[in-house]
Amino acid sequence: MFPRPRRGRLALALVVAFPLVAGSLTACSSTVSMKPAADANDPACAAVTTALPDSVDGQTRRWTDAQATGAWGDPSTVLLTCGVTEPGPTELVCQSVDNVDWIIDDSEAPNYRFTTYGRSPAVEVYLDYDDVSARAVLSDLGRAVGTLPTTGAVCTERVDTAEG
Repeated sequence: MFPRPRRGRLALALVVAFPLVAGSLTACSSTVSMKPAADANDPACAAVTTALPDSVDGQTRRWTDAQATGAWGDPSTVLLTCGVTEPGPTELVCQSVDNVDWIIDDSEAPNYRFTTYGRSPAVEVYLDYDDVSARAVLSDLGRAVGTLPTTGAVCTERVDTAEG
């Protein structure tokens, strides 16, 4: 199960974790500066990017300056990058939301990193659990991310959530 949301700011954590993003999060800018992933030029990432929703969990989408990325909220509370390295087997928790398997990394809580498992190329979503619900965000992104080709790998002992 997902932890309950708490209040806080993703911007501070991103300043530490993602220096290239920090400037756009602390300034009143309409464009979020991000770094594209190694496989951002994969045509499947283009399909994901064009299908991204205008909002996730009530957060409005913002422009980004990197290929195959997305950002929502002001300051940004949700960041998406397509074309990241596909994860291998892991002992991290795996959650299935709307038929997409996500590996959950809570090592920077309340900021969480969700990476698709069994999709190629992989997508990473970094979010601030103080401001958004992971379940709502991943559900809102499910239609776009679900278009990625599957590799046949699935999470074992995963926790399934209701579709919707």
